[in-house]
Amino acid sequence: MILVKTEAGQQALKDRSIRLTPRQRSAFILCDGKRSVSEVLDAGMGIVREDIDQMVELGLLGQVGGTADAANAGTVSVPPNSAAPAVEVPKEAARPAAPAPTEASAAHPAPGRSNQQRYKDAYPIATQLTGSLGLRGFRLNLSVEGTSTYEELLALSPKIRDAVGPEKAAALDRALGL
Repeated sequence: MILVKTEAGQQALKDRSIRLTPRQRSAFILCDGKRSVSEVLDAGMGIVREDIDQMVELGLLGQVGGTADAANAGTVSVPPNSAAPAVEVPKEAARPAAPAPTEASAAHPAPGRSNQQRYKDAYPIATQLTGSLGLRGFRLNLSVEGTSTYEELLALSPKIRDAVGPEKAAALDRALGL
């Protein structure tokens, strides 16, 4: 099977709205519509099948031939005979959106989440918020992209809140468990 980057994948790489591991980034770059999945796996970069499967599930990669049609339809399909499970992912799922607030979530911000999970949830929101600031938020966006732990992102959250305002920062606060 040969995979190619979807429009949503190109945009996610450009604006870094979805954080990819270095292995996933390498795999994403190698999926150019010419190499098969086995060639990408054999490239000697430590890439594993799970990395590719996750990017397909997120809608960042799609199969050659069906990709253009699938991108226009808003989904990316993986055929059932491939090693990856059949998945149809809406293009909107590739760009994490802030969860809609509910009374329950506002009152109780998921107490069972680990700091690592909170970081994974909050990072895309923080990059999206700071990225939307344009040039005036460039340094703040670089600071967010330089974080690798929940504590580092938590320390930046007051600056993000000041820059975007409390209404827009509410989603970040919920993801951080504040």
